[in-house]
Amino acid sequence: MAISAADVKNLREKTGAGPMECKKALESTNGDFAAAEKLLKEKGLAAVEKRADRATNEGKVFVKVAGNTAVLVEIASETDFVARNPDFIALGGVIADRVLAKGYTDVNDELSGLVSELAAKIRENMSLKRVKMIKATANEYLTSYTHGDGNIGVVVKLDSDKPEIFQKDEIKEFAFTLALHVAAFNPAALDRSKVDLAFLKEQEDIFRKQMEQDEKLKGKPANVIDNILKGKVNKYLSDICLLEQGYVKDEKFTVAKALEDFGKQNGAKISVNDYVYFKVGQ
Repeated sequence: MAISAADVKNLREKTGAGPMECKKALESTNGDFAAAEKLLKEKGLAAVEKRADRATNEGKVFVKVAGNTAVLVEIASETDFVARNPDFIALGGVIADRVLAKGYTDVNDELSGLVSELAAKIRENMSLKRVKMIKATANEYLTSYTHGDGNIGVVVKLDSDKPEIFQKDEIKEFAFTLALHVAAFNPAALDRSKVDLAFLKEQEDIFRKQMEQDEKLKGKPANVIDNILKGKVNKYLSDICLLEQGYVKDEKFTVAKALEDFGKQNGAKISVNDYVYFKVGQ
Protein backbone atom coordinates (compact mmCIF):
# COMPACT_ATOMS: atom_id res chain seq x y z
CA MET A 1 0.00 0.00 0.00
CA ALA A 2 1.03 3.60 -0.55
CA ILE A 3 2.56 5.35 2.42
CA SER A 4 1.67 9.04 2.65
CA ALA A 5 4.07 11.79 3.67
CA ALA A 6 1.64 12.69 6.48
CA ASP A 7 1.91 9.15 7.92
CA VAL A 8 5.70 9.32 7.83
CA LYS A 9 5.63 12.75 9.48
CA ASN A 10 3.32 11.55 12.26
CA LEU A 11 5.48 8.51 12.95
CA ARG A 12 8.62 10.66 13.01
CA GLU A 13 7.05 13.01 15.55
CA LYS A 14 5.95 10.08 17.72
CA THR A 15 9.22 8.14 17.65
CA GLY A 16 11.98 10.56 16.68
CA ALA A 17 13.20 8.11 14.04
CA GLY A 18 14.47 9.21 10.60
CA PRO A 19 12.10 9.64 7.63
CA MET A 20 13.39 6.64 5.66
CA GLU A 21 13.23 4.41 8.75
CA CYS A 22 9.65 5.50 9.38
CA LYS A 23 8.65 4.85 5.78
CA LYS A 24 10.25 1.38 5.78
CA ALA A 25 8.58 0.54 9.09
CA LEU A 26 5.16 1.55 7.73
CA GLU A 27 5.74 -0.39 4.52
CA SER A 28 6.81 -3.54 6.37
CA THR A 29 3.70 -3.37 8.60
CA ASN A 30 1.29 -2.54 5.74
CA GLY A 31 0.60 0.90 7.11
CA ASP A 32 -0.27 -0.24 10.63
CA PHE A 33 0.83 2.80 12.65
CA ALA A 34 0.95 1.05 16.05
CA ALA A 35 2.87 -1.91 14.63
CA ALA A 36 5.31 0.42 12.86
CA GLU A 37 5.87 2.37 16.09
CA LYS A 38 6.53 -0.88 17.96
CA LEU A 39 8.95 -2.01 15.26
CA LEU A 40 10.91 1.22 15.45
CA LYS A 41 11.02 1.03 19.22
CA GLU A 42 12.32 -2.52 19.02
CA LYS A 43 15.02 -1.48 16.59
CA GLY A 44 15.80 1.59 18.64
CA LEU A 45 16.01 -0.35 21.87
CA ALA A 46 18.33 -2.84 20.24
CA ALA A 47 20.56 0.05 19.21
CA VAL A 48 20.52 1.31 22.79
CA GLU A 49 21.62 -2.10 24.02
CA LYS A 50 24.57 -1.94 21.64
CA ARG A 51 25.51 1.41 23.14
CA ALA A 52 25.07 0.22 26.72
CA ASP A 53 28.83 -0.10 27.26
CA ARG A 54 29.33 3.62 26.72
CA ALA A 55 30.03 5.54 29.90
CA THR A 56 27.18 7.58 31.36
CA ASN A 57 29.08 10.15 33.40
CA GLU A 58 26.75 13.06 32.74
CA GLY A 59 23.11 13.50 33.65
CA LYS A 60 20.86 15.37 36.02
CA VAL A 61 19.35 15.13 39.48
CA PHE A 62 15.65 15.93 39.76
CA VAL A 63 14.08 16.91 43.09
CA LYS A 64 10.40 17.36 43.84
CA VAL A 65 8.65 18.12 47.13
CA ALA A 66 4.90 17.62 47.42
CA GLY A 67 3.38 18.10 50.85
CA ASN A 68 4.96 15.68 53.30
CA THR A 69 6.88 13.74 50.64
CA ALA A 70 10.04 14.48 48.67
CA VAL A 71 11.72 12.48 45.93
CA LEU A 72 15.15 12.63 44.31
CA VAL A 73 15.83 11.02 40.95
CA GLU A 74 19.15 10.69 39.12
CA ILE A 75 19.16 9.97 35.39
CA ALA A 76 22.54 9.44 33.75
CA SER A 77 23.49 10.20 30.15
CA GLU A 78 26.58 10.05 27.99
CA THR A 79 26.78 13.80 27.35
CA ASP A 80 25.79 17.02 29.09
CA PHE A 81 24.19 18.06 25.79
CA VAL A 82 21.55 15.36 26.21
CA ALA A 83 21.18 16.22 29.92
CA ARG A 84 20.03 19.67 28.78
CA ASN A 85 17.62 18.24 26.21
CA PRO A 86 14.01 19.37 26.92
CA ASP A 87 12.75 15.79 26.52
CA PHE A 88 15.35 14.55 29.01
CA ILE A 89 14.35 17.25 31.50
CA ALA A 90 10.66 16.48 30.98
CA LEU A 91 11.36 12.79 31.59
CA GLY A 92 12.90 13.60 34.97
CA GLY A 93 9.71 15.38 35.95
CA VAL A 94 7.55 12.50 34.74
CA ILE A 95 9.56 9.96 36.74
CA ALA A 96 9.52 12.13 39.86
CA ASP A 97 5.73 12.45 39.54
CA ARG A 98 5.38 8.68 39.00
CA VAL A 99 7.47 7.96 42.09
CA LEU A 100 5.32 10.34 44.15
CA ALA A 101 2.07 8.93 42.81
CA LYS A 102 2.94 5.26 43.27
CA GLY A 103 5.19 5.47 46.29
CA TYR A 104 8.18 3.82 44.64
CA THR A 105 11.28 3.67 46.82
CA ASP A 106 13.75 2.30 44.27
CA VAL A 107 14.46 1.86 40.58
CA ASN A 108 12.12 -0.64 38.90
CA ASP A 109 11.30 -1.94 35.42
CA GLU A 110 8.47 0.53 34.89
CA LEU A 111 10.66 3.56 35.58
CA SER A 112 13.66 2.16 33.70
CA GLY A 113 11.37 1.49 30.74
CA LEU A 114 10.52 5.19 30.50
CA VAL A 115 14.24 5.98 30.28
CA SER A 116 14.81 3.27 27.67
CA GLU A 117 12.07 4.72 25.47
CA LEU A 118 13.74 8.13 25.45
CA ALA A 119 17.16 6.54 24.92
CA ALA A 120 15.80 4.86 21.79
CA LYS A 121 14.46 8.17 20.52
CA ILE A 122 17.56 10.23 21.31
CA ARG A 123 19.93 7.38 20.39
CA GLU A 124 22.20 7.83 23.36
CA ASN A 125 22.86 5.50 26.25
CA MET A 126 21.15 6.63 29.45
CA SER A 127 19.95 4.99 32.62
CA LEU A 128 17.95 5.60 35.76
CA LYS A 129 20.65 5.46 38.44
CA ARG A 130 18.73 5.87 41.68
CA VAL A 131 15.51 6.96 43.30
CA LYS A 132 14.96 8.14 46.87
CA MET A 133 11.74 8.99 48.70
CA ILE A 134 11.62 10.92 51.99
CA LYS A 135 8.54 11.21 54.17
CA ALA A 136 7.82 13.86 56.81
CA THR A 137 5.52 13.65 59.82
CA ALA A 138 3.13 16.37 60.98
CA ASN A 139 5.92 17.97 63.06
CA GLU A 140 8.45 17.94 60.22
CA TYR A 141 9.17 20.11 57.19
CA LEU A 142 10.87 19.25 53.90
CA THR A 143 12.92 21.67 51.86
CA SER A 144 15.08 21.19 48.78
CA TYR A 145 17.86 22.77 46.77
CA THR A 146 19.10 21.98 43.27
CA HIS A 147 22.52 23.29 42.30
CA GLY A 148 23.42 24.62 38.88
CA ASP A 149 21.99 22.63 36.01
CA GLY A 150 20.97 19.81 38.31
CA ASN A 151 24.34 18.20 39.00
CA ILE A 152 23.53 18.26 42.75
CA GLY A 153 20.17 17.81 44.49
CA VAL A 154 19.48 18.02 48.21
CA VAL A 155 16.52 17.46 50.50
CA VAL A 156 16.62 18.43 54.18
CA LYS A 157 14.06 17.38 56.79
CA LEU A 158 13.55 19.67 59.78
CA ASP A 159 11.62 19.10 62.99
CA SER A 160 10.11 21.54 65.50
CA ASP A 161 8.17 21.43 68.74
CA LYS A 162 5.99 24.12 67.14
CA PRO A 163 5.44 22.88 63.55
CA GLU A 164 3.23 25.87 62.73
CA ILE A 165 6.46 27.86 62.61
CA PHE A 166 7.23 26.28 59.23
CA GLN A 167 4.54 28.48 57.69
CA LYS A 168 6.70 31.56 58.27
CA ASP A 169 8.73 32.83 55.31
CA GLU A 170 11.87 33.41 57.39
CA ILE A 171 11.82 29.77 58.53
CA LYS A 172 11.42 28.56 54.97
CA GLU A 173 14.35 30.73 53.91
CA PHE A 174 16.49 29.40 56.77
CA ALA A 175 15.59 25.82 55.84
CA PHE A 176 16.51 26.50 52.21
CA THR A 177 19.89 27.86 53.33
CA LEU A 178 20.51 24.63 55.25
CA ALA A 179 19.83 22.67 52.06
CA LEU A 180 22.25 24.96 50.21
CA HIS A 181 24.81 24.29 52.96
CA VAL A 182 24.48 20.53 52.45
CA ALA A 183 24.98 20.98 48.70
CA ALA A 184 28.11 23.07 49.31
CA PHE A 185 29.77 20.96 52.02
CA ASN A 186 28.44 17.42 51.32
CA PRO A 187 28.53 16.17 54.94
CA ALA A 188 29.12 12.43 55.35
CA ALA A 189 26.75 12.16 58.32
CA LEU A 190 24.22 14.17 60.30
CA ASP A 191 26.17 13.82 63.56
CA ARG A 192 28.77 11.57 65.18
CA SER A 193 26.25 8.91 66.11
CA LYS A 194 25.52 8.38 62.40
CA VAL A 195 29.15 7.82 61.35
CA ASP A 196 29.85 4.20 60.43
CA LEU A 197 32.20 2.70 63.03
CA ALA A 198 34.16 0.68 60.46
CA PHE A 199 34.66 3.81 58.39
CA LEU A 200 35.82 5.75 61.46
CA LYS A 201 38.23 2.98 62.44
CA GLU A 202 39.71 3.08 58.94
CA GLN A 203 40.29 6.84 59.27
CA GLU A 204 41.93 6.35 62.68
CA ASP A 205 44.30 3.79 61.17
CA ILE A 206 45.21 6.23 58.40
CA PHE A 207 45.94 9.01 60.90
CA ARG A 208 48.00 6.65 63.05
CA LYS A 209 50.13 5.52 60.09
CA GLN A 210 50.67 9.15 59.07
CA MET A 211 51.81 9.97 62.61
CA GLU A 212 54.20 7.01 62.64
CA GLN A 213 55.95 8.56 59.64
CA ASP A 214 56.12 12.03 61.21
CA GLU A 215 59.70 12.62 62.40
CA LYS A 216 58.53 15.30 64.86
CA LEU A 217 56.55 12.69 66.77
CA LYS A 218 59.34 10.11 67.05
CA GLY A 219 59.97 9.18 70.67
CA LYS A 220 56.86 10.94 72.01
CA PRO A 221 55.14 9.15 74.95
CA ALA A 222 52.19 6.91 74.08
CA ASN A 223 49.71 9.13 75.92
CA VAL A 224 50.86 12.15 73.90
CA ILE A 225 50.44 10.21 70.66
CA ASP A 226 46.97 9.07 71.73
CA ASN A 227 45.92 12.64 72.54
CA ILE A 228 47.16 13.91 69.18
CA LEU A 229 45.31 11.08 67.45
CA LYS A 230 42.15 11.90 69.37
CA GLY A 231 42.45 15.53 68.30
CA LYS A 232 42.83 14.56 64.65
CA VAL A 233 39.77 12.31 64.82
CA ASN A 234 37.71 15.02 66.50
CA LYS A 235 38.74 17.54 63.85
CA TYR A 236 37.87 15.06 61.12
CA LEU A 237 34.43 14.39 62.62
CA SER A 238 33.72 18.11 62.87
CA ASP A 239 34.53 18.43 59.17
CA ILE A 240 32.25 15.61 57.98
CA CYS A 241 29.28 15.85 60.39
CA LEU A 242 26.61 18.33 59.29
CA LEU A 243 25.75 19.67 62.75
CA GLU A 244 29.42 20.36 63.55
CA GLN A 245 30.35 22.01 60.26
CA GLY A 246 30.82 25.77 60.07
CA TYR A 247 27.50 27.25 58.94
CA VAL A 248 27.56 28.38 55.32
CA LYS A 249 26.49 31.96 56.16
CA ASP A 250 28.93 32.38 59.03
CA GLU A 251 31.54 29.68 59.54
CA LYS A 252 32.37 30.98 63.01
CA PHE A 253 29.21 29.21 64.14
CA THR A 254 28.37 25.54 63.68
CA VAL A 255 25.17 24.42 62.00
CA ALA A 256 23.97 23.20 65.41
CA LYS A 257 24.54 26.67 66.88
CA ALA A 258 22.79 28.32 63.94
CA LEU A 259 19.79 26.05 64.52
CA GLU A 260 19.76 26.81 68.23
CA ASP A 261 20.00 30.59 67.78
CA PHE A 262 17.41 30.72 65.01
CA GLY A 263 15.02 28.64 67.09
CA LYS A 264 15.40 30.95 70.09
CA GLN A 265 14.77 34.00 67.92
CA ASN A 266 11.52 32.45 66.74
CA GLY A 267 10.37 30.92 70.01
CA ALA A 268 10.72 27.30 68.97
CA LYS A 269 13.13 24.40 69.02
CA ILE A 270 14.31 23.44 65.54
CA SER A 271 16.43 20.46 64.57
CA VAL A 272 17.58 18.62 61.45
CA ASN A 273 16.24 15.07 61.43
CA ASP A 274 17.67 13.89 58.13
CA TYR A 275 19.03 14.96 54.77
CA VAL A 276 19.76 13.41 51.37
CA TYR A 277 22.52 14.49 48.99
CA PHE A 278 22.63 13.35 45.36
CA LYS A 279 25.42 14.28 42.96
CA VAL A 280 25.55 13.14 39.36
CA GLY A 281 27.95 10.23 39.01
CA GLN A 282 28.39 9.52 42.72
